[in-house]
Amino acid sequence: MVGLGTEGKPYFRSAKEVVDFAANEKVDHYSLFFPDPFGVPEHMAAYGLTEEDIERGIGYDGSSIRLSQEINESDMLLVPDISTAFVDPFNDKFSQLNIICNSRDPITQGGYSRDPRHIAQKAEGYLKGTGIADTVFIGPEMEFHIFDDIMYLVDPLHSFYQIVSHESPNAAAMRNNSGPRAGFKEGYFPAPPIDTLNDIRCEMASILRKIGIEPEAHHHEVSTSGQNEIDIKYSTLVKSADNVMMLKYVVKNVARRHGKHAIFMPKPIFEDNGSGMHVHSSLWSGGNPLFHKAGNYANLSELGLHYIGGLLQHAPSLLAICAPTTNSYRRLIPGFEAPVNLTYSRRNRSAAIRIPMVREDSPAAKRVEFRPPDPTANPYMAFSAILMAGLDGIENNIDPGEPVDEDIYKLPSDRRKGIPSTPGSLEDALRALEQDHGYLLKGGVFSRDFLLAYIDRKHEKEINPMKAKPHPDEFRLYAPL
Repeated sequence: MVGLGTEGKPYFRSAKEVVDFAANEKVDHYSLFFPDPFGVPEHMAAYGLTEEDIERGIGYDGSSIRLSQEINESDMLLVPDISTAFVDPFNDKFSQLNIICNSRDPITQGGYSRDPRHIAQKAEGYLKGTGIADTVFIGPEMEFHIFDDIMYLVDPLHSFYQIVSHESPNAAAMRNNSGPRAGFKEGYFPAPPIDTLNDIRCEMASILRKIGIEPEAHHHEVSTSGQNEIDIKYSTLVKSADNVMMLKYVVKNVARRHGKHAIFMPKPIFEDNGSGMHVHSSLWSGGNPLFHKAGNYANLSELGLHYIGGLLQHAPSLLAICAPTTNSYRRLIPGFEAPVNLTYSRRNRSAAIRIPMVREDSPAAKRVEFRPPDPTANPYMAFSAILMAGLDGIENNIDPGEPVDEDIYKLPSDRRKGIPSTPGSLEDALRALEQDHGYLLKGGVFSRDFLLAYIDRKHEKEINPMKAKPHPDEFRLYAPL
């Protein structure tokens, strides 16, 4: 018998229960989701699946997925994870059952080394094998913009983008009866009606609950041109990555319902705050938290301190995966509250790593927040890489140095010079990953072949084309010469 979880979401214990549910509820088709290596959710609709299809997989063309199979080895399988199934909340014309899948090789029947979800599953397995802990909990904070329209064009003779935000301070002067607006960069926490997007976020949060994802909070963010944040409850690594992929699906579809556009681009607006994906993590063993020790700095255990040491030491290479776009480094610049300072602190949001102190005496609440990642990252790969860097710090007793509890942005220049910064570009981060990726290869979690292919693809499709294109501002600077 099919059980019911959060808000009536069905959960299944066997392929037969899935097939029976689809028949009884007159499900029109199955919608099969899986992540590509660059964080884009891929999808196909499948009809009339049998128990064998669900247990053994459904064929698809792997050569058509970026950084996946070659054409001479294109046949791959999608294997549904029935624990992720939920009825799609956006399809009003017919019923569809959404399921997240793993990719599998049809010959070996084994996991696929370039499947991000399989990488995340291996990371969880590696953690258990170390004996350090048996569980990692991940809690992401998702920031994004909701715009009324986005227009862009790039070809040899044209290059432009235009963002329309009815929330922006400028829009208030141009629209009749638009109501009050917050001033530029004063968008953090205003109440409605100044926060014009509150109802849309409430709708997003309601739908998230219905599909089994528990939101913890949502609010307007600093940018007064439609910046928002939704925080979701922590979970295990793979489950949290699944939740991020489905949160993006929900956010984009709800925005579309309202005739708006939601984007997770880190820095869409010049001279305004960017959007991050702050990642909270903690290690547990036998149901006991491992990051707490009363009396230490921030009540953080030595194990937690070494975990931070690993994150800081590997941060430049980590960001090739956690801040994986050229636009990511338009966010990671001084100012704009950007976490560019590679140090740690309690309560201090000017450091790349913060130890939250909201419930400082609670062992269960003790965690580490890594702030440089952004929501363009593939969550399966980003969460796995963060875990592997932290574990490397524990395994090698990496000392993170002394914390910095002052506002780093306001420190004198001679003191700031001693604090390393995040890479200045995606190219710098990829160079760091090329030189420093041994910690990711432990336990076969990532493969060297995949990482090098990932680096090459980023250069070929993103960095090199961006270098070759004239920038519109170059005409302002150089056309008069």
